[in-house]
Amino acid sequence: MRKNVFVIALVVILAGFAIYQNAQRQNKATLMPTEQAPKVNFLAPSFTLKGLDGKDYTIGGPREKPLFVNFWASWCGPCEEEAPDLVNVYNKYQGQFDLYAVNVTPGDKMENITKFVETYKYPFPVLLDKQGTNADAYRVVAIPTSFLIDKNGVIREVVHVLSPKDLDKKIASLIKE
Repeated sequence: MRKNVFVIALVVILAGFAIYQNAQRQNKATLMPTEQAPKVNFLAPSFTLKGLDGKDYTIGGPREKPLFVNFWASWCGPCEEEAPDLVNVYNKYQGQFDLYAVNVTPGDKMENITKFVETYKYPFPVLLDKQGTNADAYRVVAIPTSFLIDKNGVIREVVHVLSPKDLDKKIASLIKE
């Protein structure tokens, strides 16, 4: 009899512990992060840059639409490979998310940047990180590197070159959140 009581008590304690752990996980998932860092589930580090169009663009904080931030350079082969896919996905989901192409300008030339943008017919803003400080803040070590940021300003994923199909899936998922 004592053995049965002990087993039942142990089962109740373990079940309670499992329920508690699950509740803790759900609370963590629903809490908004408060710290900025260039990592998944952290707030995107804030900055404002001037675009090729002369306008100022801000990254960081809540916004009306999710944001795809792409760090690139005109001399980068993988950036050329990815450029048509970025244009296609932007046009497909136009108005449902923002895409900012942040040129890591210190290692690039303005004439090459504008030629690249014209060649690939970028319909989205191209921002100029003239000192490279924002690429450094986002710990960009290889380009292209992109950050998928939700409406709350939280980084949901860090990606490098993706196939057109995978890029489409990532953007569709970001829009749904």
